[in-house]
Amino acid sequence: MEYENVKKEEIAIFKSIVDSERVSTGESILEIHSKDESFHTRCISEVVIFPKSSDEVSKVLNLANERRIPVTPWGAGTSLEGNPMPCMGGIVLDMQEMNRILEEREGDFQVVVEPGVVYKELNKRFSKKGLFFPPDPGAPATVGGMVANNASGVQTLKYGATKDYVMRLEVVLPTGEIINIGTNAVKSSSGYDLCRLFTGSEGTLGVITQITLRLAPLPSHFTAVLVNFNSVEDATRSIYQIMCTGIVPAALEFLDSNVIEAINIYKNTRLEENPTLFMEFHGSNETGLKEELSLIEEICASNGSSLYEAGIGRKERDRLWEARYDTFESMKNANRGMDIIIIDTAVPLSKYPEMVDFARNESLSKGIKGYVFGHAGSGNLHMGLIKDPADKKQGETGMRVNDAIVKYAIDLGGTATGEHGVGIGKRKFMTHEHGVSLEIMKRIKTTLDPNGIMNPGKIFF
Repeated sequence: MEYENVKKEEIAIFKSIVDSERVSTGESILEIHSKDESFHTRCISEVVIFPKSSDEVSKVLNLANERRIPVTPWGAGTSLEGNPMPCMGGIVLDMQEMNRILEEREGDFQVVVEPGVVYKELNKRFSKKGLFFPPDPGAPATVGGMVANNASGVQTLKYGATKDYVMRLEVVLPTGEIINIGTNAVKSSSGYDLCRLFTGSEGTLGVITQITLRLAPLPSHFTAVLVNFNSVEDATRSIYQIMCTGIVPAALEFLDSNVIEAINIYKNTRLEENPTLFMEFHGSNETGLKEELSLIEEICASNGSSLYEAGIGRKERDRLWEARYDTFESMKNANRGMDIIIIDTAVPLSKYPEMVDFARNESLSKGIKGYVFGHAGSGNLHMGLIKDPADKKQGETGMRVNDAIVKYAIDLGGTATGEHGVGIGKRKFMTHEHGVSLEIMKRIKTTLDPNGIMNPGKIFF
């Protein structure tokens, strides 16, 4: 696909569509929007536009489509696969100015927001009303970015991913046409589920400008559990056995000793540097939670747990979650000047111990330092592989390790990406994972975006 550069004439038109101060070609602004949190090489756009309404987005896309200028939507830039990086230059459409909560519908457990609303701020506001938006990627992501990426996180096991909370969307198509999809009803069997189509599409089909979310009641009781094990095998075996009980933790996180060591240094904590499970349970009463915990403790003990702490208070629980959320920063702190290849696979739960074992052995055998962690209860394995950007040979070895682990996950019946999206880094695995069905995705893309202007270079080569 061939694209056109942004010309002075088009810059002038964009400044007539939005206020001139919301159109920038400044070097610092272009630099900020050239890279997310991934290790992928920077991509510089030619202009960054900050729209404030659907109408402005519509007019920008209409002109870009007519002139064949690539457009890349941008949320908060917290993604880990190069998802919002402008691979083909052109326009970055920064949606953070569209950050209003438009309508609160507590009676329906719903809220209508613009895409630039930060989910943590949304939850802070609704916590006073006993409600929250459960998907929790940890980073201060925008709701629009979460929808575009189908983000999930630590509470996916009990509450699901972003797609499970999207009820309605307003989307601007590449032509500038504005469509409204979905329903406010709790369920519907009416036609194709277009909300699911756009959720997780990474901005390749259109720009999401308004979102109606379903909210969930805040749990009345919770308890956190921290368990140490002598080996990774004991920890991963416990994960499978816990899930076989039918008890559904709100979170079930696995962190290997390398991760705990990095967290201790970065957060000044004193966690035991052993393979660790961190679990959280939500319930309507304390009695039910205590019954669940007794069975969990029995399972962990049968697998040789070396430390079992239950009933952790809110302050300690929040401190541990903060440490878990800072895993990526902890790895960066422990490996200053290095690149980190973040792996984000997911496999069937029964295959999780095998997946962890393969990933660890693959990195160790190739001499690549690795950090293993993830949302274990949902089969989601993360791994941070460390490579020196100045060492070409090590970089190539690191990428071979990455490729082997991702392909192994797919061969186990899993996926190349559990929650980070395809972006730049996972494109090469799409055929291996999807086969002929990838061609169907391409046809959908071509139908909605025949000029290929929407976030080119993502998902497909």
